[in-house]
Amino acid sequence: MSDLFTALALVLVIEGALYALFPEAMQRMMAQALEMPPTMLRNGGLVAAVIGFAVIWFIKS
Repeated sequence: MSDLFTALALVLVIEGALYALFPEAMQRMMAQALEMPPTMLRNGGLVAAVIGFAVIWFIKS
């Protein structure tokens, strides 16, 4: 369970750093995301989740 909390904390650190270091770029990225069709965002999220799962799988095995 501590691995889960560590992973969530790391996500917060990375996202927080991106917003702190590049606020204008993050605003542009969010504006572009609003213009994208939901299916494209869904597919991108699924691809990212599968890649993340595979990386964890290889690290843990």
